[in-house]
Amino acid sequence: MAGDLGRGDATPAQSLSPIDTADDIARGLDFLSAAEPRLAAVIAEAGDVPLRRSEPGFASLASVIVSQQVSKQSAAAIWDRLTRLIDPLDPKAFLAGGEDAWREAGLSRPKQRTLVAVSEAVLEGRLDLDHMCRIDGAAAIAEMTAIKGIGPWTAEVYLLFAAGHPDIFPAGDIALQAAVADAFELPSRPADKQLRAMAESWAPWRGVAARLFWSFYAARRGRAVMPVDA
Repeated sequence: MAGDLGRGDATPAQSLSPIDTADDIARGLDFLSAAEPRLAAVIAEAGDVPLRRSEPGFASLASVIVSQQVSKQSAAAIWDRLTRLIDPLDPKAFLAGGEDAWREAGLSRPKQRTLVAVSEAVLEGRLDLDHMCRIDGAAAIAEMTAIKGIGPWTAEVYLLFAAGHPDIFPAGDIALQAAVADAFELPSRPADKQLRAMAESWAPWRGVAARLFWSFYAARRGRAVMPVDA
């Protein structure tokens, strides 16, 4: 239910403290319901909006890459095999695992190539994933998408959950597009560019808005689609 479907525009700079607690989610929801009254009904139907934070680093980014353009169930199965075959899951161990382990885990060829490119960039000092969580969101997205295979969706989801950036909205995410269409009774899913424009009114809490719509999708369709697990 997710993927890198187009580059889109870089997300504006982070303007608030990171989303670190359930209280931060609550503050964001309060802002959103006041900023756009239509969201009050979305909040009511969504129920619990989880925080879902992950530790910055290679494993967190790898989990996002694994979840690209596959169902949550498929991603979980691949991730389980990958982390059993390669432990610890770090750049050096991933490269050492080789194609046999990658195939056994169920990684597609494009995902193998992306994870190789990320591993090499980290080991060569061209990509510091901890540093990405401490800098401006637009700058981090630009640096990450310079690595072959990393598109905006991957960079945005990593920054949402590993960095807790409060104002990032992965508009290329199919589930978010579907959730917004359902919530606002649109005739079709808004495309990346249209959804980014719609989300501008949810700044500076677009990171909470994304979590809200993933939760709304799960409540409405009975299927969890948030790209990361607790």
